[in-house]
Amino acid sequence: MVKHHYVVVKNSDGSIQLQPLKPWLRANAKYIPPGMHPDSNTSHELRRALRNLGWKLEIKPDQALLIRPDDKEDDSILKEVMPDDPEDEEPVEAEAEEITFGLERDLQSALRANIDQLEPGLKITDGGRERLTEAGRIDITATDAKGNIVIIELKAGTATPEVVAQVLAYMGTVAEADNRPVRGILVAGDFHKRVILASRAIANLDLKRYSFQFKFSGVR
Repeated sequence: MVKHHYVVVKNSDGSIQLQPLKPWLRANAKYIPPGMHPDSNTSHELRRALRNLGWKLEIKPDQALLIRPDDKEDDSILKEVMPDDPEDEEPVEAEAEEITFGLERDLQSALRANIDQLEPGLKITDGGRERLTEAGRIDITATDAKGNIVIIELKAGTATPEVVAQVLAYMGTVAEADNRPVRGILVAGDFHKRVILASRAIANLDLKRYSFQFKFSGVR
């Protein structure tokens, strides 16, 4: 099903309207997620990145409605606004995205419970919750055996080049805020060739590939 993506905008007179996602981002460039652009990324990729930055997402049968973190609109208002002429159409597999999101949540839970398997000496320091920064939400924040801050980003499936910019943005934000050395670890099922090449030039970014091991037990 084609799903139309909109940003929920409150006008100066208090009325609410829906603005097509890509044109709105082009006109409001400061909201474009780091390393992404409406001309080169799909609406699906943009909405996922915006949700990671704290935007609220409401899924309807033929719409994806996005609300900025600094907008406090009542959900009931959204149901009153139904656009007639959507400009931004992208084929979206909503179920596939939710499956990916669920896998990343499961991966995060498993890694939090077994953080030492990623690297000996790692200690989680975010209190069990994703750290919210100016650059977005960090999956896991930890320290290593040398006392460095470690930013851990998780991606189900293949990590794309855009993810490198995302991790570097997290690292830069935390380094500035905490005034301490920061490393990054990108965990994914696989890595785009350009991600591997980029990591060779970034000394404080490590790539880790995950895999699953199934255990079976009889049930009677």
